[in-house]
Amino acid sequence: MGSELTTNGEALRLFFTEDIYLIKGEEGYSTEEVLVSVVQEDSAVYAVSEAESAGSVSEENEAGIPQPGVSAPAVTPVTARVPQVPAIPVLKIPVEKPAALSFTFLGKNKKKILILVNDAEHEVSDEPGRELLRKIVKSINLTASDFALLNYAKYPKANFTELQQYFSSGLIFAFGVSPADLQLPAKPENKIVMEGEVRLIFSAELRKLEQSPAGKKELWGSLQQLGL
Repeated sequence: MGSELTTNGEALRLFFTEDIYLIKGEEGYSTEEVLVSVVQEDSAVYAVSEAESAGSVSEENEAGIPQPGVSAPAVTPVTARVPQVPAIPVLKIPVEKPAALSFTFLGKNKKKILILVNDAEHEVSDEPGRELLRKIVKSINLTASDFALLNYAKYPKANFTELQQYFSSGLIFAFGVSPADLQLPAKPENKIVMEGEVRLIFSAELRKLEQSPAGKKELWGSLQQLGL
């Protein structure tokens, strides 16, 4: 670009139309020379202003402030690297299951019927008690192959769940064994009661039942309802 400064008197008169007064001591200068001096001073001031403006813009750019029309510098994303932590091995401690109870009983349990007696002195009961049990079994048409006969006195801590896991009974007679012994809620005597899908009849110990006519009569009525 060419210089915008001109010394042509005719051209300067187009811009400066007001009267110009000469200051004492400067009489030696012509009107045109004075006008040229003023124009040069204005140009110098304008140049300084442009330089200051450029410096301000430069400072703003250095501060990271994007200017209109100026593309911001590309920013490279920094990905933090997370150190990998080795997996901690999990120790598996074997849990020992309690040994399943094993029972010694009489009979073959073919019909899944369990008969519990409770006599610490005899294998089943005394002679009157054994005779009563034979009558009960015969009255419902059972043979020794149909049921399992277990003396609970030998396994006083066995509960209903453990007996079921072993015998899988559908019907249980309990002579001298209470619901509390089997960890069950209270049940009436000589009545058919249910525990899940299992039918149970709780009655007195065989020797005591033999001496109780009312108890035998009530038990007999329940036996007739079994449908065996």
